Amino acid sequence: MLHLASRTDPRWVARVSVDLDELLIDHAHCEKKAASTAVSLLFRYPERGVLLAPLSSLAREELAHFELLLSHLERRGVAFRRLRPSPYAGKLLSAVRPEEPSRLLDTLLCLSLIEARSCERMQLLAEGLADSSLRGLYEELLASEARHHRTYVELAEEIGSLASVRSRLEELAGWEAAVLAGVPKMARMHA
Repeated sequence: MLHLASRTDPRWVARVSVDLDELLIDHAHCEKKAASTAVSLLFRYPERGVLLAPLSSLAREELAHFELLLSHLERRGVAFRRLRPSPYAGKLLSAVRPEEPSRLLDTLLCLSLIEARSCERMQLLAEGLADSSLRGLYEELLASEARHHRTYVELAEEIGSLASVRSRLEELAGWEAAVLAGVPKMARMHA
């Protein structure tokens, strides 16, 4: 279960298909940022031993996905470049409470929702893209995105009580749906 409070309109695939190269570049940036975020948490919370191995593993897998996206871009003859990111993640993370351990708990739950939204959209891409190579890419990535979502939820459950995690996840899922509804329509994974 992905814990999302809204569903992506299936027409999203048609909208982003107009500029698949830009979507792939954005997706590569998302994977790179996901790896960076996991590593950042390792540095921010070195005393939280329960986080260390799962986040290290997650960071390595995200970097492998980044490399996979780079190889798809190269096969398409598309150079990786900077893009203006969607404001989605920044706005979602603005709901993180500042005091610890709430800060860590909220961060983990927001990251779980980003992974959940990625998983949901990859499912749509795997089902709706005309390009069989890209359909295969997104089919391949689905299980790991769902696993990343679950990993972040499980780590949050190590920080807070099950009841508090479930309650806060529901609140943040509602916030995530509102944030997603308000971001500009762009060829992005989270727009």
